Amino acid sequence: MIPHSTGSDRLGLAIAVLLMTTLALSLGDALIKGSAGAVGIWQMFVLRSALALPGFAILILLLAKGARLWPQAPGWVALRVALLVAMWVAYYISLPHLPLSVAAAAYYTLPIFITLFSALLLGERISTRGWLAVALGFAGVIVILRPGVEGVNGYMFLPLLSAMSYALAMIVTRAKCRGDHPLALGLFLAIGFIIAGALGSAVIAVGASGEGYAAAPWVALGQIDWRIMAALALALVIGGVGTAIAYKNAPPSVLGVFDFSYVGYAVIWGLMLFHEVPSPLTLLGIVMIVLAGVLATWARRT
Repeated sequence: MIPHSTGSDRLGLAIAVLLMTTLALSLGDALIKGSAGAVGIWQMFVLRSALALPGFAILILLLAKGARLWPQAPGWVALRVALLVAMWVAYYISLPHLPLSVAAAAYYTLPIFITLFSALLLGERISTRGWLAVALGFAGVIVILRPGVEGVNGYMFLPLLSAMSYALAMIVTRAKCRGDHPLALGLFLAIGFIIAGALGSAVIAVGASGEGYAAAPWVALGQIDWRIMAALALALVIGGVGTAIAYKNAPPSVLGVFDFSYVGYAVIWGLMLFHEVPSPLTLLGIVMIVLAGVLATWARRT
């Protein structure tokens, strides 16, 4: 069984696992950005998740043997899966059109939306620090978007939509799925990706295909493409298991800060793989969003 948090939390282990998890996830998203022209999003959903299923099954046998896997409230788990699938659809569609660092920074406004939705839907009180985080984060988005500047990329709003979907999924997780095992939730998410990919592929197959990442029909994969799919499946499993292990061995108030390492990795991958050099104003906006996320995380834990 994955160990539960106790008074003797293993902080070093948790931080190391989370840093490796965000590294794997950011690299996976960079691979998706790089291969978006070759494989459509629906085909990627099906193949990546199908390849990940055996990994989840093995980990459940090793780490969750005897645990209750069927959800306590299947309807709420299904809603959680739908919100997370919508999150990744919006984020992945944005990747071919945005620098990876900008997409990552916009997505990491999610602590701000979690703060807002917790107040609106769960009745939680937003502290002065929380409101400051909200203001700082949206100011960072404005700095990156720079309204009025010619050529503003409308795809920038998709990672924001992605963050909103994720925040709603976390509200559902907290309020309705807290008793479900993390590995089971990861397994159901992978199944949800397969269903969404199959439905999207079916719509395209009956005549809705076209150009673009979301409208591309299935294509034959070469050896390199299959390796990328295997790497994406591994990243999916690492993401599901790594976060579960990390957050069971250290307080969320501490780990939430290290979760933002994803943005730093995204800047590095963007520079190394796509030669994306953020402008000074873009870097300023990224820093503002990260600081706002950290502040929002601390505000909700104090």
